[in-house]
Amino acid sequence: MGKERIAFIGTGVMGASIIKHLLQNGHEVTVYTRTKEKAEPLMALGAGWASSPAEAFKDKDIALTMVGYPTDVEEVYFGEHGLFKTAQAGNIVIDMTTSEPTLAKKIYTHAQTLGVEALDAPVSGGDVGAQNGTLSIMVGGNEHAFNKVTPVLQQFGANIVYQGEAGAGQHAKMCNQIVIASGMIGVCESLAYGLKAGLDLATVLKSISSGAAGSWSLSNLAPRMMNEDFAPGFYIKHFVKDMKIALDESKNMGISLPGLALAYEMYNKLIAEGYGDNGTQALLKYYQ
Repeated sequence: MGKERIAFIGTGVMGASIIKHLLQNGHEVTVYTRTKEKAEPLMALGAGWASSPAEAFKDKDIALTMVGYPTDVEEVYFGEHGLFKTAQAGNIVIDMTTSEPTLAKKIYTHAQTLGVEALDAPVSGGDVGAQNGTLSIMVGGNEHAFNKVTPVLQQFGANIVYQGEAGAGQHAKMCNQIVIASGMIGVCESLAYGLKAGLDLATVLKSISSGAAGSWSLSNLAPRMMNEDFAPGFYIKHFVKDMKIALDESKNMGISLPGLALAYEMYNKLIAEGYGDNGTQALLKYYQ
């Protein structure tokens, strides 16, 4: 793939950094977000602006979407001014929102009727991964389409893995979120224990972050917790959405995930206390 004409829908915490990588690599990028002011820094870097997803995708090659909730995804693709209104045969649409596997399959099926390929490609790595271009990307859909767009994905992802048919990327992301949900409880309880024991937490992290307990959350989010930095790399309100999807899917598959259910309950309490717009590391508040 050479320099592509790309529509990008959603300029949130991760989306804005991804768009910057695409612009820096010489792609023509047109953006749409509900609040135009959020896109102005990207427009200053050379991105175009559109008043709707349909307008953004007109005469483009690829559409990348990264929005909040499955309802937003549904509107972006199937709405009155959605991407499918201007999609053309040969286009590729890539949804990077963490969303429902069933919705990913619906998008794929409808795209096929238009001669369009659809990939579900949720990401992991948060704001840091997006800024550094090191996101992990889990992809479902047609493998030929995946191979075609891999050079574009490599401009903001470092671990790009084809998972299988439509919906497989979303299922893989659920596996990712399940690990994070239970792991965040462990990180918070470790810090709470160390603090109560009178230890220097920075010194503790030197030992445990590189041992068997090591994890991305421990290395990247525990220092933020210690500094009372709860700015969102990934919003609690969106994480709760992800956990609900995983719990619903697990119920449909007939399996019980008590660790995930506990994390879901704890994060919902934080939302009730007004922390929904904080980062997931604000789970520490539960222990304070």
